[in-house]
Amino acid sequence: MHIGITGTGSYIPTITTLNTDFINHTFLNTDGSPIPNSNEVIIEKFKKITGIAERRYAKKELNTSDIAYLAAERAIEDAKIDKETIDYIIVAHNFGDVTYGQTQADTLPSLATRVKHLLQIKNPKCIAYDILFGCPGWIQGMIQAYAFIKAGLANKCLVIGAETLSRVIDPYDRDSMIYSDGAGATIVENTENTGDILAHNAATFAHNEANYLFFGESYNKEENNTRYIKMHGRKIYEFAVTHVPQAMKDCLDKSGVDINDVKKIFIHQANEKMDEAIVQRFYKLYNKPMPEDIMPMNIYKLGNSSVATVPTLFDLVKRGKLENHAVKKGDVVIFASVGAGMNINAIVYRY
Repeated sequence: MHIGITGTGSYIPTITTLNTDFINHTFLNTDGSPIPNSNEVIIEKFKKITGIAERRYAKKELNTSDIAYLAAERAIEDAKIDKETIDYIIVAHNFGDVTYGQTQADTLPSLATRVKHLLQIKNPKCIAYDILFGCPGWIQGMIQAYAFIKAGLANKCLVIGAETLSRVIDPYDRDSMIYSDGAGATIVENTENTGDILAHNAATFAHNEANYLFFGESYNKEENNTRYIKMHGRKIYEFAVTHVPQAMKDCLDKSGVDINDVKKIFIHQANEKMDEAIVQRFYKLYNKPMPEDIMPMNIYKLGNSSVATVPTLFDLVKRGKLENHAVKKGDVVIFASVGAGMNINAIVYRY
């Protein structure tokens, strides 16, 4: 049995927002006091740490379910399948549909149900549901699809990661510059003519780490009680570089693949420096240096779109749209992510 990806698709929003577009923003500390540095200094430090130079935002008429549908449509076309044969639609997100200009999440009906409706799938046996797993949601959806197929409960699954984070950010928070919008989708099938999921690994750390990412009030104390995405950045960084490398190693060891045979690592585009530190530490566990060009990155242009970063990145590389990066038949790659929960997961995949 080969359970693998037969089609990919992504939707890259068309509105580009540069770092310089934040030059006239008012950024505040957590207590509401002004930040003493100029915006030029704030933006320069931000770029140096995160690697982000620009990010994409969805047009106001598009919601998360809409861009999820657009990515799904492309994945279905790429896989050359009849959409009526899809057994499960799994949509990973965190905030549901957030109408432009609002911050209230709308998850009734589920985003997966909305995607199924937009795809005009008539088959009632096509089960649609959402998954909330922080930024690692798409990878967790892939693990669930793999489990369904291996158990004989499905033959084809559509797994989507989609988010419009631009609508749940506090404009007074420097971290607002990190977040972006996007959607990525994959068709996962049991077929001889595909790649193969060789191993997977996942964990939830919630004893002390549950609230590293949370919904909190604006740093502008004159605002109403509207809440926005917030994070303890330093704690997340330390957690990620401590735990993600070992989780990746455990997954690779379980797969039986030699470290030297790994061709690419598709890691959640959260923070350039953090991602580099994770991969460097991963290779250090094998007493090896990090190979050049092992880690494709598009955060500098697309920002952090949460659940959408990994499937979008994979789709772009697969289609030859990321310079100096490619995958070919038989290549072994690793998908890995970390995010709210705190959740960690990884997949070793033979393309």
